[in-house]
Amino acid sequence: MKFSQTHRTAIWKRLLLLILCAFVSVSSSLALTSCSLGNDPASQTASLDRITFQEYTDLLFRNEIVQDTISLHYTVSNPASYDISDYNICLPDYSPEAEDALALRLENIRCGLASYDYDKLTIQQQLTYDLLQEYAGSEDNDALSLYPEILRPSTGFCAQLPVLLAEYHFYRQQDVIDYLELLRLIPDCFAGICAYEKAKADAGLFMSDTQADTVLASIAALTDTTEEHYLITTFRNKLENLPDLSQGEKDAFCQENEDAFLRSVLPAYQQLADCIAALKGSGTNDAGLCYYPNGSEYYQELVYASTGSSRSIDELLKLTEQQRLEDITAIMELSSDGTDLTVNADDFPLSGASPEEMLTRLTAAITDQFSPPVSTVFSVNYVDECMQEAMAPAFYLTAPMDDLSHNMIYINPASAYDDLDLFTTLAHEGFPGHLYQTTQTAAAGISPVRNLLNYPGYVEGWATYVEMLSYGYTGLPEQQAELLMHNKSAILSLYATADLSIHAKGWTKSDLYNFFRGFGLGDEETIREIYDYIVSEPAHYLKYYIGYVEFLELKKYAKETWDDAYSDRAFHDAILSIGPAPFDIIKKYLPDYFNKA
Repeated sequence: MKFSQTHRTAIWKRLLLLILCAFVSVSSSLALTSCSLGNDPASQTASLDRITFQEYTDLLFRNEIVQDTISLHYTVSNPASYDISDYNICLPDYSPEAEDALALRLENIRCGLASYDYDKLTIQQQLTYDLLQEYAGSEDNDALSLYPEILRPSTGFCAQLPVLLAEYHFYRQQDVIDYLELLRLIPDCFAGICAYEKAKADAGLFMSDTQADTVLASIAALTDTTEEHYLITTFRNKLENLPDLSQGEKDAFCQENEDAFLRSVLPAYQQLADCIAALKGSGTNDAGLCYYPNGSEYYQELVYASTGSSRSIDELLKLTEQQRLEDITAIMELSSDGTDLTVNADDFPLSGASPEEMLTRLTAAITDQFSPPVSTVFSVNYVDECMQEAMAPAFYLTAPMDDLSHNMIYINPASAYDDLDLFTTLAHEGFPGHLYQTTQTAAAGISPVRNLLNYPGYVEGWATYVEMLSYGYTGLPEQQAELLMHNKSAILSLYATADLSIHAKGWTKSDLYNFFRGFGLGDEETIREIYDYIVSEPAHYLKYYIGYVEFLELKKYAKETWDDAYSDRAFHDAILSIGPAPFDIIKKYLPDYFNKA
């Protein structure tokens, strides 16, 4: 079953457009904000016959991107270059009034699109039209408005916000001013989140005690001030790299930042902790979403929003099982002659290499299957100690659309990677993963308005797909590399089946234990942790695995369609030129883009 973009809007409209492409996650959408609508160009349908479709979408981009200052900053390094000079500083607004404002903007988009003759648009414009039309869709399902969880322990807004603040780059003095104003807005933003969580509790939809304890522990780690907080340190360090500031101005800004941190940021997180502690115990369900009144419907829509796959839950379960069977069959064949999964340090050519050296190796190794990277500039950073427990093992911080050289890859030292895992993780985050996909798609010339939309199944599915390919870049013997790849794919399939079955079929911890035990995985404590994580982060694993399998299905389709004319490089170029989209739309446009590749 395929769900329209409006159903996805009902799910996403409470989530900030986060710009993290993480190994374990990130959500995004056109964000709600507390700013006024201003002059909405999408509402000016009477004059649309006087502007081109490109001009209309550029106007729409400028109107929507200023609805959230963090999204604006991470999307565009120099707003003036896009004729954006006057904007309010704002964070997400979770009030009913903001929901009404978003509904009006979506209606305006529908009206704006209707004024253009689809058949007269270029192929690229038709693709943009289809994506905007799907986004705007029809009316939301109000029965599901309280089902999204803002406070997901790993991927929620409050968990991701500190990283976005720490990496809020200062290109000019105005960025410093904007940043400080954002800090002062956090208490009001969090008050809105608390009101939303209270409404969830009143409706019997508040998080489980286990999830509440996880969120509270994360907040406690974040607000630990026994040492200088990293939001103080990173601010000071960023100022040092900002030109044209006197030492007196830097000192004044640093003092203002400390005041805002102590008077706004810390109290806001404490306010949030108090809210969660007060509501703890009101949750009515510590199992899958299907145990809520409208939980099955919500989960079906969440799966589409997360994966971009129009397949039904049962179809996804079957597809997952089929791919797992292929992987297990390959594992058995490859291991029949003694090849195993053990990789000794002496056998791995990049043993002891730094992350930078591994990424450099990847930029050269991928060129047989991929076009040369348009950008090979990156920096590798490490997650601060106080955030390591709550953060993903690794993530890529997306480059602004007008500065493709600003690429940041973060590694979480708490994950304790061995060299091989680090290499494949860097392929996922860097080349040919998130960094490569982001910069190649931007270089393909997609319309700016598409930077407002994100499709997790495409983004994480691509990174997982190329992570599997990266085993072939390790320098290990071919059979061993293939065995490792199929083993990783099979393991991921178990998590996908678990996610689908817990939330759609009502699996209990006992059911999950029996499932994993059937594959020789019987550690009860580990399986309990997996269960609790999937309950708190529904559909999270699916964006990786289902997205990955959908790319494999597209690859099969391309090989069957183009036969001798097929090449991996042409397929990859076409996929990246199309850019993030639901898989049905990708398949629709693949012939046009493949023939140009």
